[in-house]
Parts: sequence; structure tokens; C-alpha cells
Amino acid sequence: MHKFVGGSNLVWLYEKTVPIPPEEYVRVDHESLKNFVAAVLSSHSVPKEHSRIVADVLVTADLMGIESHGVQRLKRYTVGIQVGSVNPKARMTAVRESASTALIDGDAGLGQVIAYNAMEIAVKKAGEVGVSIVGVRNSHHFGIAGYYALQAVRRNMIGLVMTNSEALVAYTHTVGRNVGTNPIAVGFPTKNPPPMLFDAATSVVPIGKIEVYAKEGKKIPLGWAISPEGKLLDDPKEVLTKKGALLPLGGLGENFGGHKGAGLALVVDLLCGVLTGAGYGKNVKHTTEKGRANVGHFMIAINIEKLTPIEIFLERIEEYKGYVKSLTKISEDARVWIPGEKAWLTMETRKKIGIPIHKNIIKELKEEGEKAGVEFNVKILKKTA
Repeated sequence: MHKFVGGSNLVWLYEKTVPIPPEEYVRVDHESLKNFVAAVLSSHSVPKEHSRIVADVLVTADLMGIESHGVQRLKRYTVGIQVGSVNPKARMTAVRESASTALIDGDAGLGQVIAYNAMEIAVKKAGEVGVSIVGVRNSHHFGIAGYYALQAVRRNMIGLVMTNSEALVAYTHTVGRNVGTNPIAVGFPTKNPPPMLFDAATSVVPIGKIEVYAKEGKKIPLGWAISPEGKLLDDPKEVLTKKGALLPLGGLGENFGGHKGAGLALVVDLLCGVLTGAGYGKNVKHTTEKGRANVGHFMIAINIEKLTPIEIFLERIEEYKGYVKSLTKISEDARVWIPGEKAWLTMETRKKIGIPIHKNIIKELKEEGEKAGVEFNVKILKKTA
């Protein structure tokens, strides 16, 4: 936690991920970063409206302190377009539809655009009938799942979002990459900010976190990944280049619940892949591989008003937040957090003081801009974090 003085006001600033060492990072303005990312995507034949959606999802991840899914992923999407895996001008179609459900084919478009529109469909249907489910097939990696859950939250609804991914995780008691990181996000509106938002992979960490450690030249903690032979790894580049596998939530084996994380990953694969007709397990491809990834998503929107008056729900959720915050702490200096609270505080902080971006990632962004003929006009607020 940091203290920031602005005039006569004292403002507390918080970042869930602190840039260390600070001299390896710069702080940038989030709006100009968003404009740059959108411009690069537009140069690759992505419609401007779609470019803005993708840029907003990526920069929101960086604002929230989820750097693994932030602008460091831009190159993944531009390469995907260049190799023909991603269709920059995709047209979504409804394969099947009812008053409360829809199955969407994403035409191999950018996952952020497809997921955003799929949740818009879910929210609209839930507004009319109470609960809506939208399944998606033939999509791509869509960034942070919580972004789409918040679309429902902004309408005073509960949003539940899942997606599968290319195989990156070793299922319990196996080696090699055989199931996805398969995240789950659930968002609830609240009377007072922040909204309650749980967003997590069903693996110990997402692969993007390994990518960030590799780009920053740092070792990863033992217990995140294993080699094809089952050896614990601490070199992120070894995980990425030698196809090491992430471990499921709970870690290696069953002693700390690794089988539970693996079970959750399978549930997500069944809903996002098997049910929708998308790929599953090793059948899901990476964005940069030739051929369509066929990622699947699963969205649920719940209209609270159809179950209980929204005013009563919002009062009760504030009571529940108070209940959790009042629990006996394990130590005096411990802080009890509500899901989504750290990300929200980080976002509010970074809107004020800028997003910390590692200099290696800045270099990569500039290279992407040069290749696309887009000037790197991102506003640098501070040359060290």
C-alpha cells in the first residue's frame, strides 16, 4: 500500500502487484495505451469498434493488476491474425436460440469481441425471462473472464463466465499438457463499490503469468509447473519452450486438493467444449497456431429482480461483506479481502498514477507498432515505477 499526497487531500493508493524493481518499469497513461493497442489492431484489418473492445479488455487487465492478461498479450493476437488463425472480420451467428438460451458460432474471431457480444445477448435475454445461458464455439482466447461478468453486474445482474483454453495443465497424476487453465468468473452487484468479483483459473496460475516472468527475467516458484517428466520447474522459459505443464489449482497430486482443481477444469471443459461443440482438452489450439482454435465460452446472466427486489439484495450483500470483514483475523496486521476488492483498488490507483509496464514489454509494444505502421504515442507518466 502506498500513500499519495495531492494538494490538501491525502489519498491511499493500493496495487495488488507491486513493480519490483521499480527502475525496470515505466508508468503509462491508460487511455493513451488503450488508443495505441486499438490502433495496432485496426491496422491488422480489425474493425475499429472491435479493436476498441479488445483494447479495453487488455488495458482493464493491466489496470486491475492482472498483467498476465494485459497488453503483453497484444503480439499473440496480431500473430494469430497474420497466420490465419484469427478472423479479424468475423461475423457471429446464432446456431440455435430460444427465449432464454443461445448457441453462438464466433467465426474464429477475436475472443474478446465474441465474448462481449455473447454476454450482451445473455443480459438482454435475462432482462426478459430472468435467467439466460449463452454458449459459444469457434472462438479464441478472450482475456480476463471477469470483464464479461461485470457486464451483467453493471445491469444489477449476477454474471457467471467460463472459458476453456488450449491444453496447458497436467491433469492430476499425469504429465504433459492435457487440459486447459479453464477460468471461472462470477460477479455480483453491490450497493457500495467495489462489486464482488471472483475470477480465477482452475490452474495454480495462468500461463500468462509464466510469460510475464519470462519477459521480466525472473524465476517462478516451485509448485507452479512440471516438466514432461514430472520434475518441478523454476525456469519460466523451460516451461514455455520445452512444453512444461502448469499444475491444477491445489498443486501436485491430491494432498492439497490438486484433484479438485483438475475436476473444476473438467467441468469447465464439459460446459464450454463438449456442450457447445467447441474443442476440448488437446483439441483446443493456441491463437498463433495455423487452423482455428475453436475455444468455447459459457455465459450465464441472472436477473436478481426475478428472485428478490434488488434493493433488498443490495442491502443483504452489504451485510454479508460486513460479516466477512468482521471475521477474526489470523494476525493483527492481516487484512481480510473481499473477492475483486484488490483488483478494484488497483484499478482506481492506476487510473491516478499510471499503469506500470516492464521495459521489455514496452520494447515489444513499440516493435508491434513499428510493424503495423502505428506511432508509439503512449503517454509516459513516470520513467520509473
